[in-house]
Amino acid sequence: MNIAVIGGGPAGLRAAEVVAASGARVTLYEAQPSVGRKFLVAGRGGLNLTNAEGQDRFVARFSGPAGRWQKLLASCDAAMLRGWAEGLGIETFAAGTGRVYPREMKAAPLLRRWVIRLRAVGVQFATRHRWCELQPGAPLRLAFGTREGVQWHEADAAILALGGASWPQTGSDGTWTEVLARAGIELAPLVPANCGWEAEWPAELLAKAEGQPLKNIVARAGEAEATGELLVTSYGLEGGAIYQLGPALRAMSEPRLEIDFKPMFSTEQLVAKMAKTRSDFLARAKERWRLSDAAIAVLEHCGDPQARESTAALAALVKRCPVRLSKPRPIAEAISSAGGVRWSELDENLMLRKVPGVFVAGEMIDWEAPTGGYLIQGCFATGTHAARGALEWLQCDAPQAQRNVGSPPEVAGS
Repeated sequence: MNIAVIGGGPAGLRAAEVVAASGARVTLYEAQPSVGRKFLVAGRGGLNLTNAEGQDRFVARFSGPAGRWQKLLASCDAAMLRGWAEGLGIETFAAGTGRVYPREMKAAPLLRRWVIRLRAVGVQFATRHRWCELQPGAPLRLAFGTREGVQWHEADAAILALGGASWPQTGSDGTWTEVLARAGIELAPLVPANCGWEAEWPAELLAKAEGQPLKNIVARAGEAEATGELLVTSYGLEGGAIYQLGPALRAMSEPRLEIDFKPMFSTEQLVAKMAKTRSDFLARAKERWRLSDAAIAVLEHCGDPQARESTAALAALVKRCPVRLSKPRPIAEAISSAGGVRWSELDENLMLRKVPGVFVAGEMIDWEAPTGGYLIQGCFATGTHAARGALEWLQCDAPQAQRNVGSPPEVAGS
């Protein structure tokens, strides 16, 4: 069996590992000079591999058909991913937040050992190969742009793992959408996920709050809410809390966030803390409610000015401070993207229904999840599942598979 894996991110590397372990011939094609570039960038601040929270809550973090994710994560869960890393000699630990990291907090050692393992099990790497065309059939014919021009390669099955469209400098530029659109595959538009949102801050607010965090808050967008931090930036807001609310904000015709600066206290408790205050309500609140300078700046700018003229009104504003947003930051800045191949185009093994033998994994599929270890876990789970699906499909197509066992990939020039 000759299997092509296209894309050298976590989903593609994992898929190559699974199919190579079965004894199949595997060639991994990557447009960049080396594999794992986004993986390395994501790990600069400490590689967040997965999350140790309970399985039910874990599954709920992923958008898309819940039944699909139950199955995908049941066979490739957080415990499996931690065991996989430890098999590479990378010890992991769970932080108090549940986030799981390598003990040395770096991506490079893990990636280096992973590539060594892949080479040891026979995976062939073809870098500087940009996928540009697909011809269905038995075998499949795949075209790649190279330094020498367009080259055609043949494969019995292919696993596509080219990522979304965030951080294009790492190779995730979304150009694969054109190839699949020509093949008649229905795609959801790629949009930024896990990204900042723009707001029109006045100069006075930025002078006091730009670059400052809003800590220990609860942010809400409609019925959705998230706990964590926000960061006031020159263009709006960043941070884990707003990343989690991306889907809800995108669904709003007029995006609006509500911030609870004191989620541990009720409105009545806040009022009680102000006791007999009759004037200078905001100044008194900063001291008695322990509000940061950044929080005070946002409160001064947002909401009805009359809300700052009584304790009760100010307490209500602190609990539900409205922030009008305009749009998400550009997709090139986003940590990940939503959209891609619709689930309806994929069978239970993640094979394209319209192109037999072609499987899809990772951020190419229309799903999203917040930061916190879920993105890499999702890529591992879909990469593992697509690889197993490709092997199962080839085993059912015995005459074709047997004919190609041990045969090297056929390569032809343009």
